[in-house]
Amino acid sequence: MILDLFAYQFMVNAFIAGTIAAVIAAVVGWYVVLRRETFAAHTLALIGFPGAAAAALFGWPVALGYFVVPGLGALAMVAGRGRGEARAGVETATVGTIQALALAIGYLLVTLSHANLSAAQAMLFGSFLGITSTQVVVLTAVGVGILVAMSCIARPLFFASVDADVAEARGVPSRALAAAFLLIVAATVAAVSQITGALLVFALLVIPAATAQRLTARPGRGVAIAVVIAVAVTWAGLATSYVADVPIGFTVTSYAFALFVLVRALSRLAR
Repeated sequence: MILDLFAYQFMVNAFIAGTIAAVIAAVVGWYVVLRRETFAAHTLALIGFPGAAAAALFGWPVALGYFVVPGLGALAMVAGRGRGEARAGVETATVGTIQALALAIGYLLVTLSHANLSAAQAMLFGSFLGITSTQVVVLTAVGVGILVAMSCIARPLFFASVDADVAEARGVPSRALAAAFLLIVAATVAAVSQITGALLVFALLVIPAATAQRLTARPGRGVAIAVVIAVAVTWAGLATSYVADVPIGFTVTSYAFALFVLVRALSRLAR
């Protein structure tokens, strides 16, 4: 049964793409959780839905919509950010506004394109059946770019995330780093959405990172644990989806959440 998973090219493509998505989601997600920007990341994932729907409506590659629209959303969030004490409130209002508009537009575009239920479900909850070798190559290139970008900003971003005031006093460009990180998050959710769907990106972006941060406070070790968890739940989710014929987004989310609950319960018992 296990060997049957690799008997078809689409499953091989799914495992490769899923692994790449899991790695970049875990690395970026660790900083998302640290910076408490899960709401912004969730919104960027959701606005990938109208992007994918628009691409399908005009006959363009769906991946193009996943990448372009979240990128524009990240730029809009950066433009809407303020400074000082009002910064968090302005950001939340801007993010919520973008999210509401994106969902409404996405529903309209799906209706106009007359997409069948399976197509809309794949956009929202993910699918491993349509992953081609070309998409794997593109996803690999995007993943390498994301990891390189994160390696360039990881140390100052960590400093700015832990203590923004001290970081700015030391000359760290916190605002520019925040903008760059949001663009990286946009690229990450666009890549992961093609595996888990727009609604369940949190399965790989947030849950493994949150689980890892309950196990260790050390950045390097935490990121490594998050990667291991994300890859493990992705492989388990793919195998379960293949055998049980259920959406990949559901299985990945279920395994990730179960592991998070288990780690949380064990940590409380340990205390």
